[in-house]
Amino acid sequence: MNKKFLLGLASIGILGAITVPSIANAYQGNPNIKGPNYSEERHSAMTKAFDNKDYNAWKKLMDGRDSATQVINEKNFAKFTEVHKLMLQGKIAEANKIKSELGLGLHNGSGQGAGYGRNR
Repeated sequence: MNKKFLLGLASIGILGAITVPSIANAYQGNPNIKGPNYSEERHSAMTKAFDNKDYNAWKKLMDGRDSATQVINEKNFAKFTEVHKLMLQGKIAEANKIKSELGLGLHNGSGQGAGYGRNR
């Protein structure tokens, strides 16, 4: 085969490997981007759970969809709702600080959770 053709094909493969995961994960951690499992009904119920600090409603809605359920519990849920509030306000640094305190979103393997916003 032609070297230029193979080089072009390899470039497309590398670009795709970099771009596709970035697009697929873009919604994670950003409440303004709708995830693949988004529905207006679920979003409304989730918002209500956060607004009312209703851990049981949130946990039921999550139903094992996210590793955050392994970290967030009834005791620390109020702090987790603060992350949601800060993210909506665009206060990302403040939200990330609390996420780190909770053990969420640590991509170096030291955290237990994957981060806020997944599968919303």
